[in-house]
Amino acid sequence: MSLPGAACPADRPAPSTRALRVAVEGGSLHVRIDGDLASARPPLLLVHGGPGGSHAGLIPAAALGHDRAIIFYDQLDCGRSDRPGDPAHWTLARFVAEIAAIRTALGLDRLHLLGHSWGATLALEHAARAPGVVSLVLMGPLVSTAAWLADAATLRARLPADVQAVLTACEGPTPPPAAACAAATRAYYDRYWRLRDPDPVVTAYEAAMPHCFTPALYEAMWGPSEFRATGTLADHDGTARLAELRCPTLFLIGDSDEITEPTARRFAAMVPGGAETIVVPGAAHRLQNDRPDLFVAHLRDWMRLHDGDPA
Repeated sequence: MSLPGAACPADRPAPSTRALRVAVEGGSLHVRIDGDLASARPPLLLVHGGPGGSHAGLIPAAALGHDRAIIFYDQLDCGRSDRPGDPAHWTLARFVAEIAAIRTALGLDRLHLLGHSWGATLALEHAARAPGVVSLVLMGPLVSTAAWLADAATLRARLPADVQAVLTACEGPTPPPAAACAAATRAYYDRYWRLRDPDPVVTAYEAAMPHCFTPALYEAMWGPSEFRATGTLADHDGTARLAELRCPTLFLIGDSDEITEPTARRFAAMVPGGAETIVVPGAAHRLQNDRPDLFVAHLRDWMRLHDGDPA
């Protein structure tokens, strides 16, 4: 998902092969397209995490634009999209509907679909119900909140004892100072959310975004941190959707991801015929940041394998 507390400076133009707006309930979305939509290869549509993140973190996938169209977008109240700030729009169904709106606007009858973290929640819902998804990539996916929190408990137990003690105290009735809680939370993120600083090109791109993170949206739908769910997604369970998938599916995770390998493989086994699982070494939840080389290589190989017959 997205890191609470992330921020961006004032708006500046961002480079893009092509940018457009797509109308959805509540406003319009910013859509960026790299590559040629007329390519014989099906395009790739990427769905960012959060709730409340932006497409900036997925921008390493633009390197695939010489192969096919690569489509990024910001969800409503995120990034460069409209920000009405109305919690009435912050529902799973409305965010899922954005994918269909983009497909309709761009005429995407066939496409590869990638969702990262919370974006995988949305991608799974769409792929289970909609035709024309030639393959699905669930990257560091939030499939079930209960499973996510169980993994978070496992990962917290691997932190130093003093950090664990502070995190537990921070969730109690008399928490320690906010700075101590923030430092302990950061220790979790530094181990499981992102292992390395972003590439300078990605940093510059993120710096040009007007709005990298929407805390109110994150807190309303998820909660105060990656390992505490108190929002509307607290009871989310998308495991039934896995059995409804009819397209080739890949679980792509880091070896230090917030979703553990046993959980990813358990979910993969729920997909009819079984889904593939790739564990990227030296990568946490934002594996596209930690290992952009393998992120791009695995996506390129996966899509070429499953492009299929355009007829």
